[in-house]
Amino acid sequence: MNTGSDEPGEVAMVDDEAKNERALGSRAPEFIKARRALHVSWQVGVFIVGLAVVGAGVVMLPLPGPGWLVIFGGMAIWATEFVWAQLVLRWTKRKVTEATQRALDPKVRRRNIILTTVGLVIVAVLVGVYLWKFGFEMPWNIKE
Repeated sequence: MNTGSDEPGEVAMVDDEAKNERALGSRAPEFIKARRALHVSWQVGVFIVGLAVVGAGVVMLPLPGPGWLVIFGGMAIWATEFVWAQLVLRWTKRKVTEATQRALDPKVRRRNIILTTVGLVIVAVLVGVYLWKFGFEMPWNIKE
């Protein structure tokens, strides 16, 4: 079993978790998988739909919208047919779970709260200095 690390002290994946993962491969209905031409057409359709969704997500990255969420939705569409997309989603899920566990660590949470508080104090001081010096004037209306 590959745990992804040779470091001692890390917990290996539990057998129950391995059993809960679905088998890799196509999730197309059986009557589609039974006919080669129909199955290839199905895969092309799934690829095109997934590509459109991923493309929309990439467009949403600089524009307003849930870009990453849409990209992962397109990857999930691809994962219904393609093993490589299933492996990418499993890897992503594992990394997100690890990051969540690290973020819930009390030391990390304390550090994040302290950094956020320091950042907010700095912003408040900068806003206070600006208001003291210029009042409620917008920056583009200030004439010196």
